[in-house]
Amino acid sequence: MQTAVMYFFFNAHWAQVTANLSDSVAADVSVAVDLYKQSPSLKRAEQLDAMLRPQMELSVALRENDSLPISTRDAFFSALDKTLKRALGQALTDEFWFDTTRYPNHIDIRVSVDEGVLRFIAARDRVFAPTGYAFIFWLVTATLLLTLVSILFIRNQARPISKLAAAADAFGRGEDTADFKPSGASEVRLAGHSFIKMRNRIKRQIEQRTTFLAGVSHDLRTPLTRLRLHLSMQDQNSDNEAALVDLKDMENMLNGYLDFAQGLPGEISEDVALVSWIEKILSGLPQPKPELVALGPVTLSIKRTAMKRALTNIFSNAQKYGNQTRVTLSELSDYIEIAVEDDGPGIPSEKRESVFKPFQRLDDARNQNIEGVGLGLSIARDIVQSHGGSLSLGDSEMGGLKALIRLPR
Repeated sequence: MQTAVMYFFFNAHWAQVTANLSDSVAADVSVAVDLYKQSPSLKRAEQLDAMLRPQMELSVALRENDSLPISTRDAFFSALDKTLKRALGQALTDEFWFDTTRYPNHIDIRVSVDEGVLRFIAARDRVFAPTGYAFIFWLVTATLLLTLVSILFIRNQARPISKLAAAADAFGRGEDTADFKPSGASEVRLAGHSFIKMRNRIKRQIEQRTTFLAGVSHDLRTPLTRLRLHLSMQDQNSDNEAALVDLKDMENMLNGYLDFAQGLPGEISEDVALVSWIEKILSGLPQPKPELVALGPVTLSIKRTAMKRALTNIFSNAQKYGNQTRVTLSELSDYIEIAVEDDGPGIPSEKRESVFKPFQRLDDARNQNIEGVGLGLSIARDIVQSHGGSLSLGDSEMGGLKALIRLPR
């Protein structure tokens, strides 16, 4: 905006005023040249100087047998030279030369005459409008001040927004955001208070859901225990054995539902050496254990218990459907990558996203005769996303399925 104002000022006002001043000086120089030519002599030039210097701030001197300079020096603002050159060209019929840069407060104008060169020294403010420089100075100063104020204002307004975004992101990862306090403009504070209300409602809902399911779990475990005790005291036959298997499946389902709904609220993140930590998890798995390929030592801040549950679910899932499994740990620039591959039957690409839905089980070979309630990958993705990462499925180089975990550094 300031640049546009400067442009229109120069073109519509300053250039016009300067042109009028230049025309006035050029007219005075032309009249002086004509008066000199009426009686060309050194004395005549001195008379013109005595007449024009006090009244018109224009000095005149004759340089006998002199010639016009050849070299020229352009002014910083080329428009100044162009304006004066146009005015002198219209007012004079003789050859001329001028310099607007040699003297800070004067303009040197020279006109060729038969006896030599008539040299005119005119005050600069008679040729160019001096208010232009002051205008540019104040315009630049105002622009810098306004820019500084704008930057400070925007930073002060953006800082509360950044804090709100960080609090929302932390809450999404399951971290405590009790120290967040709304600040900034009224609209930003309103958004902050709305976030706090939303956070409290979500926490209250999670607590109520967890309490409800814990109560249901407790209530259901009691009759299941009675049934197990009753069947254990009966004669062992195929019907009783089938009933005991059903009871065990019901307990597994009940534990899976509770794990999915409960999560691990309140756990604090801590720095973990992933290589040795994953080796410890793999050591607790049945044979054949997955092969670990670690590309260098890696340290990451995670919630130990929650991430152990997620990785155990993925490792166990790969072991169930494949004879050979491999875990590859890579450290990239922005995130840590954990790839879990197997040589099992895999999952068709169009069905891979659906397996992350709670209680979802596929009807193909990858789910036949395998125990589970369809919550392992759902729980794993929730945990990974609570760390700000992602969990996706793809094709493995081993021929089966590849589960790819990416966690931000």
